[in-house]
Amino acid sequence: MIVLGIDPGTARTGYGLVSREGSALRMVDYGCIETIADRSAGARLLLIHEALTDLIETHRPEAMGVERLFFNKNVQTAFAVGQARGVILLAAAQHGLAVFEYGPHEVKMAVTGYGRATKDQVQRMVQLVLAMPVLPRPDDAADALAVAVCTAHAATPLSLAGR
Repeated sequence: MIVLGIDPGTARTGYGLVSREGSALRMVDYGCIETIADRSAGARLLLIHEALTDLIETHRPEAMGVERLFFNKNVQTAFAVGQARGVILLAAAQHGLAVFEYGPHEVKMAVTGYGRATKDQVQRMVQLVLAMPVLPRPDDAADALAVAVCTAHAATPLSLAGR
């Protein structure tokens, strides 16, 4: 089973694809969808949607994990991330993907065993769990891989059937 993890953002959306065979996890692909700052919000959201659609059609994941919006004091940033989440969820629905949503503390707990783990700790555990030769970077991509790992543990044939 292939799982797609997403760390949403308007400027940079992290993605990570993980394959689960039994209890073994393997990294398939990861990176960031980056938008151009001087483009309109609509153009940036369209780019995220198109790039995500390409990833889904290329890798054919069975499930998607998306990080929930972390409350931010900057309302503008929270609003923009919410818009990015909207197009991400739209792409998942268009492709019939089961969607699992997690808060940052849930992802950290699933990957490191500690809900207040640092970004560095999360990156190192993702590297270890996925047997990656290098530390996953940038942070957005590493976070997306962590969401994918979390989702791969949660997504079972039974949980997928009910979505």
